[in-house]
Amino acid sequence: MTVWKRKPERTRGVLTPPERTRSKTVATKNGISPSVTQPLFGTAENARVNGRGPAIWLAGDPEDLPEWLDRGAAGIVTNTVVLNDMVKKYGQLTGVIQRYLDITDKPLVVEIDGHSTEELLDVGEVFTKMSNQIILKIPASTDALGAFAALKAAGVPTFCTTVFTLPQAAAVAQAGVTHVLPFCEPFNDVGGDPTKLIRDCREMFDGWVERPFITAALVRSVDTADAALRDGADGIIVFWPVFRDMMQSHLTDEWNKTFLGEWNSMYEAGLLDGVPVR
Repeated sequence: MTVWKRKPERTRGVLTPPERTRSKTVATKNGISPSVTQPLFGTAENARVNGRGPAIWLAGDPEDLPEWLDRGAAGIVTNTVVLNDMVKKYGQLTGVIQRYLDITDKPLVVEIDGHSTEELLDVGEVFTKMSNQIILKIPASTDALGAFAALKAAGVPTFCTTVFTLPQAAAVAQAGVTHVLPFCEPFNDVGGDPTKLIRDCREMFDGWVERPFITAALVRSVDTADAALRDGADGIIVFWPVFRDMMQSHLTDEWNKTFLGEWNSMYEAGLLDGVPVR
């Protein structure tokens, strides 16, 4: 993880790398907590060796997310659609981002936008100064390529969103993006395969040690989440209701009912003395 010792300096519109140290934890107001750490922001190949499986990133209103963040979520991901809704509810964008930071010590991915590479870097710096938990998410464009290259040189992790083609994925990977985000659900709207691009990215990047993470975006259903994970995504981004529904299965419900019934039977027979049953 990169921990800034001083803020990045800008020379002719390009971030120059500050002095930095490597660490796997960072001191926060809540103690020592993981932030931008391995395996989420090392190499994707190392994550598959050392990690616990595909990452699950959450999206939504900061009021709704706290109970889900402590149930295995990798962190929070925003987009400008959600952020526009949130500023209408809470006020200024920096205040909205602070609301997210206040509920977690996990990574917070902030989507930004702009009309040039320079603007993207200037806007991004506003948020990276707020916390070392911040990761920048930028829509795919030629301007974004310059931003990804500069941010890579500065040690700032990035996500590239609105990726719909394999050439786009290859280009942003070469520019230095950390996570490529193939969009899924929009392909359903035109009768396409929502996770074909994930399979194509897996094949294209196979064997490349420094390849980016392939993180499925616009995953709006359990079926699409299932397909993305089956097709080899390194992670998925879902709203918290989809995360909740991912745990649903009628077979699970039936067997949970059976096992709970046996547990209750032991309790009713007085055979769970010393066990804090509630």
